[in-house]
Amino acid sequence: MNRLMSGAVLAALFANGLDAAPTETALRPVARSSAGLELASANGVMPSVRPVARPATAPRTVAAQVDGFAPWLDGFKARAVAEGIRPATVERALNGVRPDPEVIRRDRNQSEFSKTIWDYLGTAVSDTRIANGRAALARHGDVLERIEARYGVEKEIVTAIWGLESAYGGFRGSDSVIRSLATLSHDARRAAFFETQLIAALKILDAGDVGPRAMTGSWAGAMGHTQFMPTSYLEHAVDFTGDGRRDIWSDDPSDALASTAAYLAGFGWTKGQPWGVEVQLPEGFDYTSARRELTRLPSRWAQMGVVDMDGRPVADHGEASILLPAGAQGAAFMIFDNFEVLERYNTADAYVIGVGHLADRIAGGDPIRGDWPHGDRALSLAERRELQERLTRAGFDTQKIDGLIGPLTIGAVRDYQAANGLLPDGYASLRLLERLR
Repeated sequence: MNRLMSGAVLAALFANGLDAAPTETALRPVARSSAGLELASANGVMPSVRPVARPATAPRTVAAQVDGFAPWLDGFKARAVAEGIRPATVERALNGVRPDPEVIRRDRNQSEFSKTIWDYLGTAVSDTRIANGRAALARHGDVLERIEARYGVEKEIVTAIWGLESAYGGFRGSDSVIRSLATLSHDARRAAFFETQLIAALKILDAGDVGPRAMTGSWAGAMGHTQFMPTSYLEHAVDFTGDGRRDIWSDDPSDALASTAAYLAGFGWTKGQPWGVEVQLPEGFDYTSARRELTRLPSRWAQMGVVDMDGRPVADHGEASILLPAGAQGAAFMIFDNFEVLERYNTADAYVIGVGHLADRIAGGDPIRGDWPHGDRALSLAERRELQERLTRAGFDTQKIDGLIGPLTIGAVRDYQAANGLLPDGYASLRLLERLR
């Protein structure tokens, strides 16, 4: 599931773990339910575009879900018609729908723990995924080249997103999107968000792009080869094949891949510009300059000793900043505007690096050469919240106590480190939490 959603959607959803990308065995599409790729930033969990919402109110039992579902559904049907959806479509899609206990179970049992970025990349950019990506690119090369020509998004980037979202179409999800979204809309956790998605799904049906039975996806409502949520589909899906339907569900991935490229192009993708380049930092590097808001041309970074892994200046593809996804002890990247465009697909640093690096490897690029702090483990959700609480109490306000290690918390960590004579790399580690304790 991707960031093919509005900012309001992202504000409503938060990931709580970093799960492995779908496991690959073969390129043949296999009808299986996607468990969802819950993503973290390098320093902790960031908002995910996957609907893995934490409880907004006290959860209801499955029995309560079933008992109250019928009157809710009657009220929802009226609201759907009021949104301009034809009554016949509403009845055809929702007649006989019942809540799905498995959806509730999955929503209630999401892990509090996230994986480290190096563990995530080990799965997301595995040898198997690279090989399958090259095979997928060769198999669908003609359509991907035409998509690249039309939208100006490199075919390797589109292929990499396809690989991470559904293992190149092998794990598109087989759950009924209507049933899943109706179940989650009736639930108390994120009812408003999921009802918006359910309305959008009905609009898709009303337009005739797909029928109710064919509208399948993940347990949380993400659909097709690149896992669009319904609102994202309405805003960004395209009919690349010219058959009159924006079909992201079929075995032919053309519309889904083109829709992904169209989305990235719409947010300003620059063809020929890297998402990022792995770099080496000079001895004595000022780690306070490794922040997203500080950008320089690569030639200027080179004057300061920041060069690629072969010791050469990075080409001036545009203004760039330095990203340290695992602090000073991990790999370093010089990232460009295209990194931010990929964040429109999913805000997690780990995901963006995963897509970018997978694309590079599919194109024949080298593995990441920098090391990682393999002795570290990821913080749990409770530990991330504790870190924020302790930083704030110590006078380094994170502004939110939500367990999401984003720019505000990274900035607070960096300020704390600088004030206490530590290397100010902004890395929210277990060692830092133990020191705060």
